[in-house]
Amino acid sequence: MNIGVDAAALGMSNAVTAHTSDVNSGYWNPAGLIKVEDKQLALMHASYFANIAQYDYAAFAMPIDDRSAFGISIIRFGVDDILNTTQLIDKEGNIDYNRISLFSAADYGVTVSYARKLPLDGLNYGINAKVIRRMIGKFANSWGFGFDIGFQYESKDEWKFGLMLRDITTTYNVWNIDEDEYETIKGAIPGQNQELPETTEITLPKAQFGVSKKFIIRYDYSILAAANLNMQFAQTNDIISTKAVSIDPAIGFEFGYVDLVYLRAGVGNFQNITEIDNSRSLSFQPNIGLGFKYKGIQVDYALTDIGDQSAALYSNIFSVKVDLGIFRN
Repeated sequence: MNIGVDAAALGMSNAVTAHTSDVNSGYWNPAGLIKVEDKQLALMHASYFANIAQYDYAAFAMPIDDRSAFGISIIRFGVDDILNTTQLIDKEGNIDYNRISLFSAADYGVTVSYARKLPLDGLNYGINAKVIRRMIGKFANSWGFGFDIGFQYESKDEWKFGLMLRDITTTYNVWNIDEDEYETIKGAIPGQNQELPETTEITLPKAQFGVSKKFIIRYDYSILAAANLNMQFAQTNDIISTKAVSIDPAIGFEFGYVDLVYLRAGVGNFQNITEIDNSRSLSFQPNIGLGFKYKGIQVDYALTDIGDQSAALYSNIFSVKVDLGIFRN
């Protein structure tokens, strides 16, 4: 649930909390759904770790009336066709490759979003209810639940501000472990995995504060500038780190031409790294992206982790957004 969605947002280093205003707002800030004028659909696919893991996302949003909107999305992140070799050797000690089976380790997140305008002009809020489902073959599975709340405010001079509070009640995942299947792991690896793992996972709250403004240049050109402060309530390797809160800033830009073609860039994920010799260095993650929009169909691309600044590999991200109203026209 922390990877992110929408190549347009990823190309701007996720600095979209203040101005997100489409079907993807259910993920970034549900308050932005209030700007959806018609039914919208979004799809995204990405491959990670040399195509071993697959990350898929689909979302739908629509206005309810002139003061409220609704959205729903699903995310799947999984590794499929993992070899289960726990039964490779039979009771007589013979190797039998026919005893090898396949399983998947996959996480699912379903989010239902609701947005509404507040009486104060320019101020909107949104709420997410999340259901998390995780499965590791027949060995274990879990259910989790959580809530987000977001706010957006647009001033009369078109400055936009956003606040997203993720997992405000903490998100709990409770695991159910099949002890019979787990016994096969013990037998396959003697002396290891003898204790059952913890059955409860807790995701602590996080906050994101954003500001953005769009500048129009000679009618046909525009520049959108945005910044985020991503906050965790724990001490981490973020560039600003205290015992109470750690802050990772992100900056993004989008250059547009007649609302048709977009060029995006951003930098974020600033981390203080301790080297082998105990010296300190600063790492960061730059991103770039492209977008094309025509008659209600928008296709976006993002290249993340340029230059391998972090431990992750390069990722080519593609996403599609469709305004379903074009089919009625």
